[in-house]
Amino acid sequence: MKPENKINVLECISEEMRDVLQFQLQNAKPQSANSDYGTIRQGYIDERKYWNAEGPEMVKTQLVKITTKYGKTGTRIYYPQHKTRATLFYLHGGGFIVGNLDTHDRIMRLLAHYTGCAVIGVDYSLSPEARFPQAIEETVAVCQYFHVQAVDYQLNMQQIGFAGDSAGAMLSFATLLWLRDRGIHCGRVAGVLLYYGLYGLRDSMTRRLYGGSWDGLTRKDLEEYEQAYLANQQDKESPYYCIFNNELTHDIPPCFIVGAEFDPLIDDSRALYQTLREHQQPCCYQMYAGTLHAFLHYSRMMKSADRALRDGADYFCRHLD
Repeated sequence: MKPENKINVLECISEEMRDVLQFQLQNAKPQSANSDYGTIRQGYIDERKYWNAEGPEMVKTQLVKITTKYGKTGTRIYYPQHKTRATLFYLHGGGFIVGNLDTHDRIMRLLAHYTGCAVIGVDYSLSPEARFPQAIEETVAVCQYFHVQAVDYQLNMQQIGFAGDSAGAMLSFATLLWLRDRGIHCGRVAGVLLYYGLYGLRDSMTRRLYGGSWDGLTRKDLEEYEQAYLANQQDKESPYYCIFNNELTHDIPPCFIVGAEFDPLIDDSRALYQTLREHQQPCCYQMYAGTLHAFLHYSRMMKSADRALRDGADYFCRHLD
């Protein structure tokens, strides 16, 4: 599509979303277009520091490294109170190539605070050094470990959930399907919170109409993220990457599916919701008006981001026994 034919997204977004973009612009640090992954990752970490400040205090947090077949995988447990009803595993976004436990710390603290449940952030290995399906297998290993060691870490693993944003939403849903398809039990999955994920669409209306320098989600950007994550061309059709190639007609736990109004990936969320609803799988779809992809990070300035986290927490809690 010719750039002139695309929707002028920046004229359509909400005032609070516009304020975030203005703040980002005023505080941006220059980065070379030819930066390597290490430089890109450090830039992302530095940029997210402001947005992760002033999160809710926890009773305690605990870092735990877990041995997987790929080596050690880091995790961080957030305890909002001494005894919790369930455990929620969080997979961070970042296009599979950036992000860690610190870049999404406030999001996890807020989910722990609003649910009253323990939240475990998974610091899965990043691409392209680690390629599909390594991040999924690491997350599965983390779930299995805490299921066995629940008493040692004062975790309620009888009821669990998964949550994630962007690439992390895909990894959350893929992990759920991986566990189901292989008969791996790590606790009853009470709910899944999927914030503006990508689920394997090759093309869509919104992928053509939206996306630009403001969100790093042009078609070229999306292709580069995919190339970094997947090991080969065949992986594009894997049921754990193109989620729509998996069996979505049965045994899907309740899914809270979130779309950002001017996100190029919003059609992925709509397609997932419509597919699940058509097959009577429990799900809810919520679109947050005037927002861009990644808006969940900006709860220090955006009421809609805080509301999206509260809404997801409420949905998860409603589905606990």
